Amino acid sequence: MKRLVIVSIIFISVTFILSAQTEKEIKAEIKHVTVFPDRAQISHEAAVSLVPGKTILKLTGLSPYIDPQSIQVKGFGEFTILSVNQQNNYLQNLEDIPEVKNIRNQIEALQIKVEDENAAINVLKEKGSFLTANKAILVKETSFSIDQFKNVMDLYTNSMDQVTMTTLKKGRLIKDYEKQISALQQQVSARLGKQQLPSGEISVAVTTEKEVSGKLLFSYVVTNSGWYPSYDIRVDDIKNPVTIFYKANVFQNSGISWKDVKLSFSNATPWVAGDIPVLNPWFIDYYNPEPLMLRGIASKSLRSEAPAMMEMAKENKKMEEIVTEAIPIAVQKQVGETTITFDISIPYSIPSDGKIQTVEIQRLTAPADYKYVTLPKLSQLAYLTANITDWAKLSLQSGEATLYFENSFVGKSYLNVNQLTDTLIMSLGTDNSILVKREKRKDFTSKKVIGANKTETYSFLLTVRNNKLNPIKITLNDQIPVSSNSGINVETIELSGGRHNAETGEIKWDLEIKPQETKQIILTYSVKYPRDKTVILE
Repeated sequence: MKRLVIVSIIFISVTFILSAQTEKEIKAEIKHVTVFPDRAQISHEAAVSLVPGKTILKLTGLSPYIDPQSIQVKGFGEFTILSVNQQNNYLQNLEDIPEVKNIRNQIEALQIKVEDENAAINVLKEKGSFLTANKAILVKETSFSIDQFKNVMDLYTNSMDQVTMTTLKKGRLIKDYEKQISALQQQVSARLGKQQLPSGEISVAVTTEKEVSGKLLFSYVVTNSGWYPSYDIRVDDIKNPVTIFYKANVFQNSGISWKDVKLSFSNATPWVAGDIPVLNPWFIDYYNPEPLMLRGIASKSLRSEAPAMMEMAKENKKMEEIVTEAIPIAVQKQVGETTITFDISIPYSIPSDGKIQTVEIQRLTAPADYKYVTLPKLSQLAYLTANITDWAKLSLQSGEATLYFENSFVGKSYLNVNQLTDTLIMSLGTDNSILVKREKRKDFTSKKVIGANKTETYSFLLTVRNNKLNPIKITLNDQIPVSSNSGINVETIELSGGRHNAETGEIKWDLEIKPQETKQIILTYSVKYPRDKTVILE
């Protein structure tokens, strides 16, 4: 009977051990990162070895900014995935990662050196005190010849000089060590932020009936990362095509550095809901104005938010770019039904410091029709534009552009691809070789009162000179006022062949000007209105 009880206990124990789940921590390096404009999808790959039964596999040391709904886990092998969970471990923070540990070790080593140098300085001070004390005793109680006294003083002087100089050198070393310690501490602070971040974890419960080896693929989306486009636009001269350097400016502050990973840049917006909007009933009623006090509060709120919005817009434009003529990186472009993705062939390391890294993702050459545009009423400068047809095939996005013309930096512009036209117009900056002037013709400008009406006549001479060695095409823009009152009558007197848009008042002249040629345009119009009214025309 006793033997049967012992066998039963052993059997129950073995059964309990076999049925108990095993917990195992796994490590998986980041293999690939797809960066979206406002976040990034990170992919890991891990090899696993499993024993029979249920096992909890924990992938640790991850970013704390994981979107739990985005987690995907795929398994390859003779095992079954039971569940997937995500959590942040606040007992293990990201300070424990090797990069921060290495900086901490450097700080400790420097602090030890500072302690050693301070100890050496204390010994030198004792030596100096000893020499000073013995000098007084020797001089007071010993009779020396002149030569002996000279030798004693030389010995004392040399010893004190050695003590003093060595103390100075060690003091300088201590200052240098303290500067290094301060710089390393700043790195740690920048790396970890004001507070220590928890460590993200993904737990995967698997089960198998035998010992197997397999592979797990992890994928998830993190915030605090993204990219935005910018461009270098180069034009050697107006006879050659325009060259566009398409760049991705990537940043991340996810808490985990991306080391030697394959990068992809996508213009997809996975955070935008894919549901089709619904048109709800549009009810209208009589308008009841809000109380004056409420309107004042609302306008005050808008005024208070406006500076902050402007400041954010300025911050998004704080980046100077460097033009490189090196061989471009091999990039594969994948065009889907709704998205475009650029796969970078060379691995990159992106630290978690929020700083911008620029990666060239495409270099394009497009034929362009170059035209100049000038608006002398607002600016007596000529602006060069490149007009590109079939621009939708270039897969561009709106972004800041740095302009180079004839191998010289000419300024910055903004490439706006939100244009509902077949031609993309790029501004390439100003050209000082084209002179523009707008002068009032005083002899043809007048103010007259006839009966109950007053008539004001304005006349301008528009001058454009081409000092370049090549002929140019230039569009000259000006305007006349548009009446919004039946009592005000605007009449065009002379337009010199310009195209007048009656709805906007804009007038355009398309000119072709030869080298060293000057063309002049006359613009004259009049405005008639009741003499007892006031119309501001200047």
